[in-house]
Amino acid sequence: MTGSGIWLIAGLGNPGRKYQQTRHNVGFMAIDRLGAHHDIGLKRTMFKNRYGRGFINNVGTVLAQPMDFMNRSGPPVYQLARYFGIGSAHILIIHDDMDIDIGRIKIKVKGGHGGHKGVRSIIDALGTNDFTRVRIGIGRPEAFTETPETHDSPDAADYVLGKFSKREMQHYEEIFETVREAVSTVLEKGQAAAMNRYNG
Repeated sequence: MTGSGIWLIAGLGNPGRKYQQTRHNVGFMAIDRLGAHHDIGLKRTMFKNRYGRGFINNVGTVLAQPMDFMNRSGPPVYQLARYFGIGSAHILIIHDDMDIDIGRIKIKVKGGHGGHKGVRSIIDALGTNDFTRVRIGIGRPEAFTETPETHDSPDAADYVLGKFSKREMQHYEEIFETVREAVSTVLEKGQAAAMNRYNG
């Protein structure tokens, strides 16, 4: 299963028990749910990725979780894509986004990293921003000001590395279902259709 028709779908997060169920790891969580729903087990390791191969709605798919830390996500994604012969147009990255309200997702193609270190690492490693992102809203702490520095502030780090409460996790299970549907829409109908449906 190699070639231009295959998609690489990678969810971003930090490895280790310490970071489980934190806001910054919603990408990992989304990949876990995608794998479970489509019976794609992430049982293999290569290039610092946990990954599995299978099909989502008859589309050949590689699901991956880069197991280096967030700000070094790029090289594992690049190496896995190169190994399977997958171009950037068939790479989809799932990640958290503080600029999107909790409960919402947005689909984006191309564009900058918006201060997200994982996305910045992927852009640097691929040498292009021509890939699809599914951005999962985690909102911002009320004390944040709207400045570019907030992504690197101590308060921002505490917030994104904070764990979800049990009630929040119940809410996010619904969001992960929306993410799963959005991924299926991208693969079956294209990014424009997905953006029209989920970015409203």
